Amino acid sequence: MRTLSSDEREALLKRLMSSYGDQVMRTCFLFLRSRQRAEDASQETFIRAWKALDRLKEGPTEKAWLMKIAVNVCKSFLGNRSSAILDRGIPLDRLSETGKTDLYPDQTVFLAVTSLPVKYRAAVILYYYQGLSVKETADALRLPGATVRTRLARARALLKEDLKGWYFDDE
Repeated sequence: MRTLSSDEREALLKRLMSSYGDQVMRTCFLFLRSRQRAEDASQETFIRAWKALDRLKEGPTEKAWLMKIAVNVCKSFLGNRSSAILDRGIPLDRLSETGKTDLYPDQTVFLAVTSLPVKYRAAVILYYYQGLSVKETADALRLPGATVRTRLARARALLKEDLKGWYFDDE
């Protein structure tokens, strides 16, 4: 473990927030389905990241490291049922952009994904929305890669059923 000076810590945190802040916010929103709770979870994610910066290995794994923290924060928020306020009325386009254009802006897919059970939703968000590999997703969720692949397959099956007739004219 390396020790960072306070200036190095501050610069590193600013870079992480600038590079991944929007993605953390979107991930938290997809998990929590509430803008206010997503903002709180995003803030808590970066507070926890600040406390653990000495353990960060800079490079291609830093996004996965940060998403792992965000997932854990969201899971703790979901465990706190007293604050389980759902706000599905906020359009996704009101959140910060990540540079990707939504081909289907009617939110059908978004609502289907956010309706998945948490264990499937987590895998889908990290793999499809955040672009993490199966290994990075597995690391973030602290699961074996085979379990992540199984959850993704089951999530796809659930989504296919939920979205039947939406994308294709299937019955």
